[in-house]
Amino acid sequence: MSSTTTFEFVLILLVAIVALELIARKLRLPTAAALLAGGAGIAFLPGVPAVSFDPELVLIVFLPPLLMDGAYYTVWSDFRRYLGGILWLAVGAVVFTTLVVGATVHWIVPSLPWAACFALGAVVSPPDAVAAKAVLGKVRLPRRLMVLLEGESLLNDATGLVLFRFAVAAALTGAFSASGALMSFAGLALGGIAIGAAVGALVVLVLRRIDDVFLAVTASCLSPWAAYIGGEAFHVSGVMAVVTTGIIFGWFQHEVFSANARVRGGSFWAVMIFILEALVFILIGFSLRGVIERLGGIGNTLDQLSVPILGVLAAVIVSRFVWVYATDYLRVPVLRALGKQPSPPSPKSTFLLGWAGMRGVVTLAIALSLPENMPGRDLTLAAAFATILVTVVVQGGTIGPVIRWLGLDRNIHVEGNHLNEMQAYLHVDAAQLEAVKAHAYDASGTLIHPRLLEQYTYRADIARRVVEERRSITDDREAHYDVVLAAIAAGRVELLRLHRAGHIHDELLHYLERDLDFQQVAAENDRKGPGE
Repeated sequence: MSSTTTFEFVLILLVAIVALELIARKLRLPTAAALLAGGAGIAFLPGVPAVSFDPELVLIVFLPPLLMDGAYYTVWSDFRRYLGGILWLAVGAVVFTTLVVGATVHWIVPSLPWAACFALGAVVSPPDAVAAKAVLGKVRLPRRLMVLLEGESLLNDATGLVLFRFAVAAALTGAFSASGALMSFAGLALGGIAIGAAVGALVVLVLRRIDDVFLAVTASCLSPWAAYIGGEAFHVSGVMAVVTTGIIFGWFQHEVFSANARVRGGSFWAVMIFILEALVFILIGFSLRGVIERLGGIGNTLDQLSVPILGVLAAVIVSRFVWVYATDYLRVPVLRALGKQPSPPSPKSTFLLGWAGMRGVVTLAIALSLPENMPGRDLTLAAAFATILVTVVVQGGTIGPVIRWLGLDRNIHVEGNHLNEMQAYLHVDAAQLEAVKAHAYDASGTLIHPRLLEQYTYRADIARRVVEERRSITDDREAHYDVVLAAIAAGRVELLRLHRAGHIHDELLHYLERDLDFQQVAAENDRKGPGE
């Protein structure tokens, strides 16, 4: 395709994203599933050109910002607290799944070399950060489960990529070294963390010296690609570099970003991530066309590959359950033997950890990067797409009902000795009141800001009464902000009436409308409360 045709094609895909998103919401379908199916359907429409993917381009365009988005919002204290469980999933489960899938494929297709079988296992073994975020972002889970699943999705790509590279090398050369693979993984991970820390520190340093909002937002958006490209340039894990940069940047963003930059940057970043996530799933759907054409049509594809693909799907799903249940229930006696008192495993939480294993962009990109002369390449491509489709549609599409069925969405609370919402407000309001008191009087002791003093005194008093009386404010809060939102809506109607009647200039319209927009965003967020 020419450059102009490519650009027009991208615009068509963006229109398709909007349409598929609306259809998914109307029919209450999982958005990722609708995009996957829509991409596959569009790919087979008459006149739609065949699309070929450069896997390195797919990784470098989509993976850094999407990983950064997850890492940026990572709570470091929770991440550190559950790091052992995260690594047990991100490394242990990926290795175990690779071995199980490889053994299953070799049993079904004995003619396929062992190394090629394990390469296929490495392709489909790592759950994907993009797919996980797309699904987990729409459900509510206990904090421990959410941290484990999100942390796993951030770190396991490095494990899958290392396993894949060694398996492909073994399949093509016949040489393999387990010790070499282990040392390589350690070097790639530690090197990636070092590069990510350096890039993160540099980004924070630069942003401290940038006052312009647009330059600050632009610089922050470049950081994930800087970390990824830097990691790959030094032949270490670009994935680990991005995750490290994201965690550092997320920790310091409250200090280096102004409120204006945070609001504008957050809005821009949210739209960009939405488009990138949607494009990923549509392009995954498009990849099905190339696989089917290569194998000579849908009929030949099913005849040749249906049995091994079903075997791969079964191995992927079952192996995760086996690993999660075995490790969760063996953990208790092992820790007790070491003199510790671990909490007993929860069957409901364990089941959900086993069920939540969605695959996505990394699986697709790794599969597409297979050399043309790689044994079993067609099977790997077809199995990769089938695994993405089934795990996203079936597991991702049902994870909400499964959570409700297990009752894991009830009694969600923050673990540890944390303040609740109103206790935190009590501290914030008290600090604000003290600041207002310090400036409410002039040098002679005359009150010059009575309205501000009254307002902040009232807020601090309400927060204190709520905490002392230990009563819920959910209903009162919603009723209060319903009135606030109604007042904002009335003000917006009057503002537009004045403009349409020619009484105010466009410049004043935009200025006052922006003020109403900020009021509405704040009221809508306050009405929902934290964690909603």
